[in-house]
Amino acid sequence: MTAAMAHKTIRCLLGLLVLMPAANAWGQSAGAFSRMGFGARGMALGNALAADARGDASPYYNPALAPQATGQHIMASAAIMRFDREMQFVQFSTPIQPSAGLAAGLIHAGVSDIDGRDASGYHTQTYSTDEFAFFLAFGTHLGQRVSLGVGLQLFRTDLFDEIEPVNSIGIDAGVTVDVTDRLRLAFVTDDLLARYSWDSSGLYGAEGGTTSDRFPLRLRVGASYSMMGDRLQLLAEYESRISDLEYRVRSMQRVGPVPFEAFEERRATLHEAGVRAGVEYELSEILVLRGGIDRIGNALSGNTPSAGFEIEQPVGGLAVRVEYGLLLEPHGTGLLHLITLRMLL
Repeated sequence: MTAAMAHKTIRCLLGLLVLMPAANAWGQSAGAFSRMGFGARGMALGNALAADARGDASPYYNPALAPQATGQHIMASAAIMRFDREMQFVQFSTPIQPSAGLAAGLIHAGVSDIDGRDASGYHTQTYSTDEFAFFLAFGTHLGQRVSLGVGLQLFRTDLFDEIEPVNSIGIDAGVTVDVTDRLRLAFVTDDLLARYSWDSSGLYGAEGGTTSDRFPLRLRVGASYSMMGDRLQLLAEYESRISDLEYRVRSMQRVGPVPFEAFEERRATLHEAGVRAGVEYELSEILVLRGGIDRIGNALSGNTPSAGFEIEQPVGGLAVRVEYGLLLEPHGTGLLHLITLRMLL
């Protein structure tokens, strides 16, 4: 297959993505993999963890949760997914005396065995994609009831050999307020300044150019309520998401009798909102049950119910937790399984 035919095939694939309905941008905007959640516990609880009150809460959901760490934690997670997709998570968190905390983690998402074909339908080669998000979160207590935190995220995506990998930086900020001993409220803003800037001249030559895909601005308000001696925790979260999209409109124009193809750059701003909720119950000292639902109120993406559990077992001098999460993906994609191994040092 010639290079021209390969480029035509890539144009067709990219065109199909562009022509998908803009209203379904909840999962299409830049960096979508980083918004799927973090680990088995988070996804089993519907990702409604902005105001999580447990000591092993991940600061990925809110950097203000970092000072809650009761000790040094190491966790590693892997997802079992359909259609040759994969996701892995790792995180290390530690308290910093007297009243702060720090966490660092990495997310990897990829798709392998993508069947490349030319305009005639013949196989050309096999493609794969990789995306990474590294985060560093720091938080501190301000008094007995208020915590503040800030997070830095580094994104990298590698989609196609002839397009240079793209890097970006994002900033998160969050606050938690313990209104009572049982009720906690939280506010988080995510992905400030994050964007992907693509240079397609290596693929399209003179027809290529630079395209900027901004990450959605996410504003989240969360709440948690503890009951039954803190054995039962109810969580809820509301998210407002603002996406600034850039797209090209093709038209045919004429210079005298000669027609030619022209492109016009346009931008659109989309606003979406959704609710998520979760519940966690400590059945015994070694067993915790969880359930949740994400994307409530987002009819186009579909609700994503989830469930899971946690088992804790001491191994020598270490407390080891095995966490499992089961998520029903939207659009009939199937079930997503997550397994997390957490060690409390």
